Amino acid sequence: MTAIGAVAAPVDKPIHRGWITLTTVLATTLQTIDTTIANVALPHMQGAMSATQDQISWVLTSYIVAIAIMTPPTGWLAGRFGRKRLFLASIAGFTIASMACGAATSLEQIVLFRLLQGAFGAAIVPLSQSIMLDTYPRERHGMAMAMWGMGVMIGPILGPTLGGFLTDNYSWRWVFYINAPVGALAFAGMLLFVHETKLNLERPFDWFGFTLLSLAIGGLQMMLDRGELLGWFSSAEIIGEAVIAGLAFYMFVVHITTAKSPFLEPGLFVDRNFITGITIMFVIGVLLLSTVALLPPFLQNLMDYPVLTTGLVLAPRGLGTIIAMMINGRIVGRIDARALILLGLVITAYSLYEMTGFTLDSSGQSIASVGFIQGLGLGFVFVPLSSLTFATLKPHFRTEGASIFNLIRNIGSSIGVSIMMYLLATNVQVNHSTLVELATPFNRAFALPNIAAFWNFKSLTGLAALDAEINRQAAVIAYVNDFTFMMWVTVAAMPLILLLRPVKRFAPPPEDVAPVE
Repeated sequence: MTAIGAVAAPVDKPIHRGWITLTTVLATTLQTIDTTIANVALPHMQGAMSATQDQISWVLTSYIVAIAIMTPPTGWLAGRFGRKRLFLASIAGFTIASMACGAATSLEQIVLFRLLQGAFGAAIVPLSQSIMLDTYPRERHGMAMAMWGMGVMIGPILGPTLGGFLTDNYSWRWVFYINAPVGALAFAGMLLFVHETKLNLERPFDWFGFTLLSLAIGGLQMMLDRGELLGWFSSAEIIGEAVIAGLAFYMFVVHITTAKSPFLEPGLFVDRNFITGITIMFVIGVLLLSTVALLPPFLQNLMDYPVLTTGLVLAPRGLGTIIAMMINGRIVGRIDARALILLGLVITAYSLYEMTGFTLDSSGQSIASVGFIQGLGLGFVFVPLSSLTFATLKPHFRTEGASIFNLIRNIGSSIGVSIMMYLLATNVQVNHSTLVELATPFNRAFALPNIAAFWNFKSLTGLAALDAEINRQAAVIAYVNDFTFMMWVTVAAMPLILLLRPVKRFAPPPEDVAPVE
């Protein structure tokens, strides 16, 4: 039986590595940037569609849920139809759906097209990762993952900046139209330079397993995305989604361990490096999007930064990631990859420690410099982790493994953002109550002339000003609490590195090698 995720080309056909790399990185960026680019345009879309806050949130929810559900079957689809054909269909469908989103005239239309955009785009990232792993010999996987990782890490970081620029200067519709030229270039590159894989027509599709996993992932994503809006477990909807997710996941685990041809190959989960790698990647997913989700409202709502300035302050984070990945691509084969992962986690933890010192008086330069350091840390983790995760995995598991690898990262991001937002909202209330206890006429500080002039207990204006300031300070403390929590999560992930096995240099098997043109 022909294996899933076979090499990109037979050994007698040359591989255009440079063009393939450019194509896959371009396609990866196309998909990942759309996870955050529409966020800043939501208020404009809400007005154009005459939608409520609850209704417009489905523009994000539909995309996230579709990606989560359609990522796991990537391995089977690539085996049945061919990796190149699937990639071309994914890029074309994603691009067309993006154009349809931009042209949508009603809320129902844009939610439907976002659902299609996510469904088509789900396969792009895992397919691009497996293509890069098969295009380069095993001893150069570190460099390959460095180049591929730029698209994965930079996309979510640059999304809000690009989305804000397009929305402010043109229209929210250009947030989607911008995908057309990028998608066309990626499609052309894939069509011209990537070779087709062999097909696997013998493996049946496990509909029962797919349904169970879809219910588990869909229920989890819906619960995480709508939990804060509906009050978490005080809502019957959230309780129902949690029950569905938990029960479906339990049945799925039982199914794949007992079925003859399960939806996911059990052989994936006996590889220690793969299991440890996706566990650490879950933590990276938490950190990657949580800080991206927290910093824009911190800068805009508390420090009164405009959207474009916020984007410029956050941009050095992406620059740090690029620099770290470029360095990693050159040294990952010469230094123990576990040491590089540890270095990256230490740098990331240090940056989060620095973020616990953020105040309303922090300068944009200091915030940008901390973001640059954090980008370095995440970049140093991502490349060696990607290499070690797949280093001991059999080549025919790569496409399926890549889909799980990216699914876990996305789930980590969803869980991380939900937890951070929940803690933020809760801590704002707790901190507000604590600070109010200190704001009394008996506090001597309020008797000082320069304070009494603004925060006067005897006037409604003074009380309103005092309450507004208490809200701001309570929010700052809540943000600091979130940064502290993420710092300890990073520290807690460090011992997992000991479970990763180092990979000795060896001659790659014939299926890993292809001549370069």
